[in-house]
Amino acid sequence: MNLRLKLLMVALLPLLAALVLTVVVLQQQQSDLARRQLELVRSSYNEGTQAELRHYIALALSTISPLYNTGRDDEEIQRLAMQQLVNLDYGPDGYFFLFNYQGRNLMHPRQPELVGKNLIDFKDARGLPVIRLMIDKARAGGGFVEYTWVKPSTREQTSKLAYVTGLDRWQWMVGTGIYTDDIDRVAAELNNHLATNLATTLRWVAAVGAASVAVVLFAVLGLSLTELRAADAKLTLLARKLVHSQEEERARLSRELHDGTSQTLVSAKLLAESALERLPADDQRVRPVLLRALARVGDALEDVRGISHRLRPAELDMLGLSTALRVLGEEMCSAAGLRFVFDAQTAASELPDEVRTTLFRIGQEALTNVHKHAAASEVRLALDSPAGGVRLTIEDNGRGYDSQAVADHPRRGIGLRNMRERMAEIGGTLELSSRPQCTRVTAEVPQAALRRLAQG
Repeated sequence: MNLRLKLLMVALLPLLAALVLTVVVLQQQQSDLARRQLELVRSSYNEGTQAELRHYIALALSTISPLYNTGRDDEEIQRLAMQQLVNLDYGPDGYFFLFNYQGRNLMHPRQPELVGKNLIDFKDARGLPVIRLMIDKARAGGGFVEYTWVKPSTREQTSKLAYVTGLDRWQWMVGTGIYTDDIDRVAAELNNHLATNLATTLRWVAAVGAASVAVVLFAVLGLSLTELRAADAKLTLLARKLVHSQEEERARLSRELHDGTSQTLVSAKLLAESALERLPADDQRVRPVLLRALARVGDALEDVRGISHRLRPAELDMLGLSTALRVLGEEMCSAAGLRFVFDAQTAASELPDEVRTTLFRIGQEALTNVHKHAAASEVRLALDSPAGGVRLTIEDNGRGYDSQAVADHPRRGIGLRNMRERMAEIGGTLELSSRPQCTRVTAEVPQAALRRLAQG
């Protein structure tokens, strides 16, 4: 084996090993991310569902309360109350059901064959004594029960979350529930989306790996220092292009959300408001539903605007780095209840696009870390231009962290490493210092690097 082949093997084997390790790590990260996202979605879904069920039960109780508060316990007044509950349907799978405390079904709009039957010993597909549990919850003042039941729209056994409460004088248990099979569909869509992203990332890894192998082959075969330097320049340019394309994609998505999805939500909100104005003021069936729909459309609109702003704030392109950082700091610190101090001794209006974007992302990541980990009460952000360069400093009065422990831990400090890599790509430096009551992040780009980037 000659020297050239040995050099080729020495160069290629670590590279191939690194690519294989990268693929394995990406797949593991995708699996962890899918699990965390599913847990978050299930948690958020359950919280929203429980709040919605409480609202429905409150609506039902307020509807029949005039009858219940009469003090009458005869069959006629109870029949009127049942009829009002029957009329409170909300969608093909949304209804109220009614049992007495002995387990006999008094009303079931979707399964009338159950009316009159005693189901106190009924058990669902998982063996739970559903009706008995519900009655116990109702006697105790109300509560949630998870079980399986036949979904009216599909006629299949489906997981369901119900909320029940009791009317003690009439010995009634009133309840309603929401079928939770939609969460499984959302989870499947999330997994498919993550798998698609992983496949795209792996293709990029393969492309970068192929380009890297080609560069190594060229360098080893030529044994030329000039060629080695050219290869290094090409890799650096490739990294810059990757970052640039990422930011362009963020900007495109931000515009799409703002100009497309956001406008659609605004139109839907205006239509709902118009429909609400045309309803009679005393309407108690459609008006509450429209009000809830308007509230949810408003929440969705705020979420879309927030996502659009985080992807690529318009201030960065229209007003410059200084204004974008100030707006970012005010928004994040206001949301976290922190005092924010901003000091800009330079407008930084003539900086290359890569520098503006990188420094903005550094500030974004640092402020996120303060919000998540620092337990601080004040954040200071300063932008100045020492010796013709540019320097960004983020300082907080939080509890600090052990920099050595973070550096040694394989799954911590990823954001700090990303910040260092971003600064290295544009020829800048990142310095970190931390102790209790003072953690400082300093990102600086010297004048020489600014000139080189400005020249392309």
